[in-house]
Amino acid sequence: MKAEEFLNLLASAGYNFFTGVPCSLIGDVILLLEKEPRFTYMPAVREDVAVGLAAGAYLGGKVPCVLMQNSGLGQCLNALTSLNLVYKIPCLLIVTWRGYKGKDAPEHLVMGKACAKVLKCVALPYKKLTPKNVAKSIKWSRKITSKKQIPVALFLPKGVLQ
Repeated sequence: MKAEEFLNLLASAGYNFFTGVPCSLIGDVILLLEKEPRFTYMPAVREDVAVGLAAGAYLGGKVPCVLMQNSGLGQCLNALTSLNLVYKIPCLLIVTWRGYKGKDAPEHLVMGKACAKVLKCVALPYKKLTPKNVAKSIKWSRKITSKKQIPVALFLPKGVLQ
């Protein structure tokens, strides 16, 4: 799937504020967010900052989406648990799944193996994106964020986006 199609699916589901920390797996998505005026994108220096920006956007009436590497889950876990979960502030987390199936640079392998377990421990729902389930998973994410008022994650392994 191309970056533009991916962003169009997110926008059609209602996501209208984007923030995050770059990753090479979503480089084309970030580039499009930065140049396309129909998207509101605020880059962040760290993942916990992005979660904070998304919370502020939500409180201001936006439907936020946070982009990050799975290593960033460790960085923003406290913000997700002590801000978003406690105060019912939803957002979609698009989490690139570095180290998926043990394939990647060594620094990605530990978090690649642990990231889904981390979300399970704090009761955050998640799904793994595949080329066939992207649209359905984005709709699912919007349904859960709206109904339960909590963050949800979509893990994005290498190869789903072109």
